[in-house]
Amino acid sequence: MIVTMAWKSLVAHPVRTAVLGVGFGLGVSVMATLLGVGQVVLQQARAPALAGGGDLLITGSTGALTSARFVLGRLQEAAAGNPVVASPQRRAELFLVGPGGVVPVGARGGIPSLESALGDPETSRIASWQDSPADAAWASLDPAAVLRAMDRFHPIPDVPARSASWAEWLYFRGQSRDVQFYITFLVGPKQPDGRRIAGVRLQLDRGGRQTTYSDSALLSEADVIASAPDLTIGRSRVRLEGMRYRITLDLPEGSRGAPGAGMSRALADIVVEAQPGRSVAPIVIRGAGGWLSGYVVPVMSGALSGALTVSGTEVMLAGTAYHDHNWGFWEGVSWRWGQVQHEGFSYVYGRVYPPPDAADPARVPGFLVAIGPDGPVGYGTNVTITETDDPETGRPTRIVVEGRGSGVDLKMDLTVESAIVTAGGALASGPDFLQLRVRYHVTGRAGGDELDFTAPGAAETFRGR
Repeated sequence: MIVTMAWKSLVAHPVRTAVLGVGFGLGVSVMATLLGVGQVVLQQARAPALAGGGDLLITGSTGALTSARFVLGRLQEAAAGNPVVASPQRRAELFLVGPGGVVPVGARGGIPSLESALGDPETSRIASWQDSPADAAWASLDPAAVLRAMDRFHPIPDVPARSASWAEWLYFRGQSRDVQFYITFLVGPKQPDGRRIAGVRLQLDRGGRQTTYSDSALLSEADVIASAPDLTIGRSRVRLEGMRYRITLDLPEGSRGAPGAGMSRALADIVVEAQPGRSVAPIVIRGAGGWLSGYVVPVMSGALSGALTVSGTEVMLAGTAYHDHNWGFWEGVSWRWGQVQHEGFSYVYGRVYPPPDAADPARVPGFLVAIGPDGPVGYGTNVTITETDDPETGRPTRIVVEGRGSGVDLKMDLTVESAIVTAGGALASGPDFLQLRVRYHVTGRAGGDELDFTAPGAAETFRGR
């Protein structure tokens, strides 16, 4: 039909048809040329040489890279002794205000010595541009300094409507023979006098018997920001000494002011060893109204040692430990989380459910990360978490986690063995917060290796009261 109409048009109006055909042909050729030029321009714009030299440009898919020093350290470790030069860059839009008006200026910052080593044509010709004392931390990466920067505390954002629910905490989990413990050093919102309420809690699980020890104090906002992750709360403290976390506890049983509180005490001197590269870089989720939730794992799997004394009985600790760090606004927030270690590898899954006024909880993806002795081996955000409850108690009895992504395709089948329940939520009034002792059965693939193992681990979830 179309061919017939075209033939009749050509016979009836040969000149007009010829001009129209030539016009369409030119239009198509011009469009193809422009697309080809645009692709070349895009490739050139992304060329590392135009960004300041080098052979490889690393960017974040959703914005600026978090914990750039950690990323640079991983690059150097991956080079396996070969000399590697990498430099961080920060871009910003500046405005030059003068008598003639406002002129926008594109600015780029970096480390002078590293930029010069990469062959940046601009900085290499400026002899006066030298590293400042603050640049030294980038020019010579110290794993201990990288760890401390990753584990720092954050100023409370200026969001008055949410400020009362701000909290930030260090969390440690240890497993040693038949002893499992959770330690939390938490700093909450500001009080009327400007100080911040803080608490430390030990939740101890010995052979299925759970006991809780806790204490609280008021801390200076300036001291928290300047010293953390080094914190002292009451008679307990945590110190980061190089790549080693030393935790000292002196806590009464129960909560301060509760009936019977202080009748028994828990004393501890615990050491958690961190290893370079066995971390998860900071992740920050942002929502409407200034809401945010941050998460970082400085120690995915580390050696545990030390001793714990309860009611005069000393228990020596020798096993594995995990440490993460959370911050954000927590009113109306819940989460699903779990972690297990096996044969030098550590696996962690999680999903945060924000308040409805900040984001649609159904649209926030979960995550699954696998880290081995030499660093990350895979991660995924296509994650489903299914929890099955006991119909009588409403408490979870089984959790199934399935995740697929870059380097991982795993199924985790968790059997719940016991639970520590915090009524009213982890931080404020709300659903009950459950910390679960579970047994994992993990199958699938991570980093090219086939997995099928069973191991003890931990999980967290919430349930309505």
